[in-house]
This record gives sequence, C-alpha cells and structure tokens, in this order.
Amino acid sequence: MQRIGVWNTAFLGDAVLTLPLLQNLRAYFPDAEIDFYVRGGLAPLFSCNPAVTRVFSYDKRGKEKGIGGVLSLARQLAERAYDIWISPHTSLRSGFLARATGAPVRVGYKEAPGQAVWYTHSVPRRFGELDEIERLLELLRPLRVPVVTTWPEIVLPEAALAKAAAFFASLNGPVLGVHPGSTWATKCWLPASFAEVGARAVAEGCHVVVFAGKGEEHVAGVVREGILEKVGHARAAQVHDMSNALSLTELAAFIQRLSCYLTNDSGPMHLAWAQRVPVAALFGPTVSSFGFAPRGSTTTVHEAGLPCRPCSLHGPQVCPLGHHLCMKNITPEQVWRDVQSRLFP
Repeated sequence: MQRIGVWNTAFLGDAVLTLPLLQNLRAYFPDAEIDFYVRGGLAPLFSCNPAVTRVFSYDKRGKEKGIGGVLSLARQLAERAYDIWISPHTSLRSGFLARATGAPVRVGYKEAPGQAVWYTHSVPRRFGELDEIERLLELLRPLRVPVVTTWPEIVLPEAALAKAAAFFASLNGPVLGVHPGSTWATKCWLPASFAEVGARAVAEGCHVVVFAGKGEEHVAGVVREGILEKVGHARAAQVHDMSNALSLTELAAFIQRLSCYLTNDSGPMHLAWAQRVPVAALFGPTVSSFGFAPRGSTTTVHEAGLPCRPCSLHGPQVCPLGHHLCMKNITPEQVWRDVQSRLFP
C-alpha cells in the first residue's frame, strides 16, 4: 500500500483549495493512505472527507513554533515512511520537512529556494497564469495523475449538520449570511455598508445571520446594531449574531444552508462557494486575478476599479495611501442588487 503525504499549512481557504488535488489523488490511488497536513485548528473540517485517510494539524504559530517544533515534526514525518510527498509551499521550512520525510518522490514548486535539495520533482507555480486550484493540480504532473475534478467537495460531520438543521428549522424565508471580519483590516468592507445591505434584507422579510470569528465580535455587534437601527428593534428576531459561537465544522454547516453569503475575501468565503452557496464577495486590496476568487455561476466578486489595486497579495493592515477607496467605492446599492437577486431568484 502506498502512503502519500500532502502538506498545506497555510490559511483556511488554501486548505479548501487543496481538496481537488486530494480528490484526484484518491481517484488515481484508491487504496493509498493519504495524509493531509493542515494549519492548527483546521483538521476537523477535513476529518470526514473520503479523499483523506488521516488529517494532521501543525500549529506553526503556537506550541509547535520554532526550531524545536520543526525538528520534532521532522522525526514524526520520517516515521510515517511516505512513498510520495507533495508540498505547495515555497518556504525553507517546508522544503526541509519535505526532505526529512525521506519519501523517494517529493514534489514541489520550482520557485522554492533550494528546491533541487528538497524535492525530487518540481513544476513551475505559474502564478498569474492559472487559478490556485489549477496551480495546485500542476503538482500532480510528475505523478502523471489525470485530473478528473476541479471542484472542492466538503464533507461535514453529522453533529455539525444536525446543529445547523435545528437552528434553521425555525427560520422562515430566505436567509442572508454576512461575514464582516477578516485577518487583514484592509480586506474589510465598511460595517455600515454591511448593515445597510442587511437592513434591506430584513425589510424584505429575510433573516440575517452575522458570522464572525474570535476577535471579530465587536464588528459583528456593530453590524447587528446598525441593521436594527435602520429597521427597528422590533425586528430583532430576524437578526442573529453567531460571532465566535460555532466550531469550524458548525460554521461550514450553517453556511451550507444560507440563501446567500455576503463576505469579505476570507477563508469562510471558500466554505460557501465550495458548498455551492450563492456568494457576493468583496475584494479590495486583493484582486480576483490572483486566482483565489470564488467560483461558480452563482458567485459575484465586487471590486472597485482603482490603479492602486492590488497593493499586496494578502492585504495590509493599513491602506498604504490612506484612503481605503478600494472598499469605500463598493456601494451598498450595487451589492444589494446582486444579493437581492440571490435571495429572490
């Protein structure tokens, strides 16, 4: 039996975009053990996925940070005795860990520093030519694995699905989900703009669910209060604040049941479109041409045409020019027209 390791310890969205690679590996190597290494905290999202045999978390920003954590993980990887190792990361740490596996076949990108030392096979990343899913699938070329799917399929545990079903059973009519937060401040649309769209949805008889992760509770509260200030607190039963109230799998299950998801460019955005939920995505400092935009005929990316975009790959914490027009110029009116068409198709 072959044992394959796939390494992607980047952010949530990056891990979701790796699913087509895993799915194609499973189709070509149906009996192989396929291990998936993800960022700390993300493992539960992939634990039920049939493309994966085992999921391992690497807490590179926490308890496993530093040289001691890297060396400990290197020993664990060597013990797993992989036949094939695949890594889309171009860091020296990822290269060292790839070599430490001792796998006879190790595939990475040519752009990785010292790639000839770390990898037995390498391919160009082709950033700017391909979307991220296709860039990841390029790593299968040295293995001659035929590509049969490019859509990530998320499989959730029954407990998370049951919790979402129970919550949504009491909601009548369309449900709009909004996610006003992001790890990067300049990726955030104005809370007042989220509130304006949410208020219009409530006025049309919809429920609005505000999602936010740990540390984003304040902005979620601002959006909820902004909605109620516009429609009146008598409509409070239509506005639900779920900030920091859900596990990752529960968040995915709740998103799965939405009529539309209004979100900044964020990890949960990928949980939505991958589950075929209509998405209105807001891109400011980043651009869809980077290859990380949501897919599907029911998704829209809202962007403002400015010569200063993009200002970075992820988005800085502060607008370099001090105006943040990339987000301010996306109007609630244009976004509402799109969201309204999703809520009332």
